[in-house]
Amino acid sequence: MRVIMKSINLIVLFIPFFVFANDEGTKALKIQKLSDNVYQHISFKRVEPWGLIEASGLVVVNGTEAHMIDTPWTTQGTRELIKWIETKGLTLKNTVVTHFHEDASGDLSLLNDLKIKTYASSLTNKLLKSNQKETSSDEISSNTFELVEGLVSVFYPGAGHTEDNIVVWLPKEKILFGGCFIKSLHHKDLGYTGDAVINEWSNSIQNVINRYPDIKLVVPGHGEVGDISLLTHTQKLALSTKTSNKSTK
Repeated sequence: MRVIMKSINLIVLFIPFFVFANDEGTKALKIQKLSDNVYQHISFKRVEPWGLIEASGLVVVNGTEAHMIDTPWTTQGTRELIKWIETKGLTLKNTVVTHFHEDASGDLSLLNDLKIKTYASSLTNKLLKSNQKETSSDEISSNTFELVEGLVSVFYPGAGHTEDNIVVWLPKEKILFGGCFIKSLHHKDLGYTGDAVINEWSNSIQNVINRYPDIKLVVPGHGEVGDISLLTHTQKLALSTKTSNKSTK
């Protein structure tokens, strides 16, 4: 395991960041290459009382088309990401958001206005609507969905960070985007749990492990990229929190 993690760290270390300036008083948007056809976009927003927080998503390239997984956290960040996509000679084909929180779906309105096809699950759209937020132009009505056949797959593993969280699997790259459903190794707790379903979280993690046993890279919603140990780490945090909650009742 240490050898695997060391290799991942070296890969990430030597692949350069693309950095964009911004004027929103936050840290600049970053784009990091994870493989020949997959890029991680990292945006930042100040959230009190925690301060400046980073949030990750992906851009998956397929020929001359690009597919966005989660929107950046700010509208300026999303505009910068679209501009970066265009400067690479690519067309943003569509976007899928992994849950209803703003760090994943905050710019659905911008993308809809630009006539870029957006996808969210039926449950995510229900939660967005109940929170007076923009919903997606297209809806995912099943637990599995092929955004791009053989390239980008969506899976609903069950509730966890939120009732509606989904994960995105890239079978050719063996990269899993876990979003906020998965915690990075530096997280010592589950973070914000205001919309979490603690009792189901660990079982939902196991559903992902069972479905994708050959994961090479895991991208969490916040924090550093890792391997399948991020799943077991999150599962332990969820089980610990579940046990702790029971003992206080």
